[in-house]
Amino acid sequence: MADHRNTPEHQNEKKLILASFVLTVVTIVAFGIFILPGRGVGYTPSQPIPFSHALHAGQRKIQCLYCHSNVDKSAHANVPSTAVCMNCHRVVKVDSPWIQKLTESYDNNVPIQWINVHVLPDYVYFNHQRHIQRGVACETCHGNVTAMEKVEQVSPLSMGWCVNCHRQPENQAPVNCTTCHR
Repeated sequence: MADHRNTPEHQNEKKLILASFVLTVVTIVAFGIFILPGRGVGYTPSQPIPFSHALHAGQRKIQCLYCHSNVDKSAHANVPSTAVCMNCHRVVKVDSPWIQKLTESYDNNVPIQWINVHVLPDYVYFNHQRHIQRGVACETCHGNVTAMEKVEQVSPLSMGWCVNCHRQPENQAPVNCTTCHR
């Protein structure tokens, strides 16, 4: 009986199976890196302390820059420290268990581990200051936060989405690679 394992047809079949396997693994890894982390439209992580932007920014009309204080002066947006929260919550709703947790964090100088909602890949550089100075409203990328009980990502924040905005004639924004990729 002849051994068919060493025939050219069998060798080609083995190569095809191996190539299919490698392609499948690469696809799964790429899918896991770019799709599965939960950082897309609709991403709404549970936070360690519930925070309603609808109440604070909406009903109370607290401006974005009050809590996110250096976004107009820095490339990066900051998540407010508990000290900012305590400016009001030293006297407001002090009986709430959530505010007590906030106060404990402040008193012990242990920051709350907020979960970022809008996360870009490490290879992308985004300058908040430049966008604010050009008159881009926070809502352009972050949506109507004043109506959100829980902040969610409403824009894809993908390269295509950003480039579409940059290409609008009225924006006169650069579209060269090094603007965002560093």
